[in-house]
Amino acid sequence: MVDAYIMRAIIAIFILAINAAIAGSFTIFKDITFLVAGAAHAALAGASLAIAISLYTSLYIDPMLGALIFSIMIALMAANARKANVAVAIGFAASMSLAVLFISLIREQASRVWGLLFGDLLLLTLHDIIVMAIATIFILMLVIYFSREFLFISFDSEGAMASGINVKALNYLLLSIIAVSTVIIMKGVGAILVYAMLVAPAAASNEMAKSIMQVFSYAALIALLAGFSGLVISFYFNISPGAIASLIATLIYFVVIMKRR
Repeated sequence: MVDAYIMRAIIAIFILAINAAIAGSFTIFKDITFLVAGAAHAALAGASLAIAISLYTSLYIDPMLGALIFSIMIALMAANARKANVAVAIGFAASMSLAVLFISLIREQASRVWGLLFGDLLLLTLHDIIVMAIATIFILMLVIYFSREFLFISFDSEGAMASGINVKALNYLLLSIIAVSTVIIMKGVGAILVYAMLVAPAAASNEMAKSIMQVFSYAALIALLAGFSGLVISFYFNISPGAIASLIATLIYFVVIMKRR
């Protein structure tokens, strides 16, 4: 009989792989990988603020809700700016400042924020899995429904605009999806490692794939391989599965680009 926490970790790996394939691939297509780091650190500020509000007032706000709101705000900043990476960099700096400020106000509850900073697949609760699964299903539905439009605006935004597609609205939606996926993956591996776990599988896949569909498929497979390898190795050496998974995903990317030389 498989222990409940292991089963939750296995389910989480599948959820993370789906999000890494979708969000990671689109960040590669649009060349906005820095958005992942910005969204992750904005999420820390949002979670810290939610905990502070709950601690000092009678209003309870789920830290994950605060994380999602702040990460989406960063995504919308990037969508509105002429240079997305500049907007994300400024948002990144502001988010870290706010995170430090809010954490200083909630010292007795700071461990809840550190949980988002480092993450742990083996510590996810049933509530975490349910929320992550629902959000992922919603993301899948949106991406499938708008797949043609998302790909069009990713590769040729001017052509998409000329063909009558509402590029601005769809760009808002796509970047928001990437931000939400970032928070989902962050819940499993932490803000420090989310960049590697989200971008590396898609980057490696993009080097190997010969079609758009293969980019998504290979990215999901690489994320699954990294996730399950990290989980197995963590049992033998008593180390963080998220750290090993992120390291394996990064190593796969390096192997792929070296073999292409």
